[in-house]
Amino acid sequence: MKQRPTVLLFDWDNTLVDSWGVIHAAMNTTLEAMGHPRWSRSDAENRIRTSLRDSFPGLFGERWKEAEKIFYDAFERLHLLELQPLPGAEDLLVWASGAGFYMGVVSNKRGSYLRKEAAHLGWDKYFAALAGAGDADQDKPARAHVQKALDPGKLKPGGHVWFIGDTDIDLVCGHNNGCVPVLVRPQPPHAGEFGEAPPQHYFPALSGLQAALAAL
Repeated sequence: MKQRPTVLLFDWDNTLVDSWGVIHAAMNTTLEAMGHPRWSRSDAENRIRTSLRDSFPGLFGERWKEAEKIFYDAFERLHLLELQPLPGAEDLLVWASGAGFYMGVVSNKRGSYLRKEAAHLGWDKYFAALAGAGDADQDKPARAHVQKALDPGKLKPGGHVWFIGDTDIDLVCGHNNGCVPVLVRPQPPHAGEFGEAPPQHYFPALSGLQAALAAL
């Protein structure tokens, strides 16, 4: 880790906040309403990666807009009530803000919900941009979505940007944009898990990421 980044771009769900419970509940409400079998929690965690506009047409065909409404109606009822910061998240954001990093979020959560959640936690002040699904012409891992998070600073992606997330799509997004892909999750990556888009750095927790950045 020789080059200290100047930009930190974060995934949101299950990178900075714990939201799997809400997502899982809303997804099962949708599946039931559409006549599909329910998913287990592990099914949801393994299958939910891309935004709804990218994934729901494949799941629900011509009825995907109906399914989208059901999902978001359920999500709207639950998401602020159940929202929980992940351990070390706020400490990292406070420290990184004071250290002068440009910070943004690139999330496949609908942009309006993303910004509502950040405001609810009082975290919106830490980010130059909160780019959610639908805010750019294409969603993560597309370059347009990353650029949306960099535009307020008139910045471009590159090796000075660490893209930080918990799933394969975050690592693909980092690679696609020439950024440094960083994996943060309790389980270390196993050999070959991420194919041609492996993490350049891995941390089991956000506290480890903060310590590594502070040491650069």
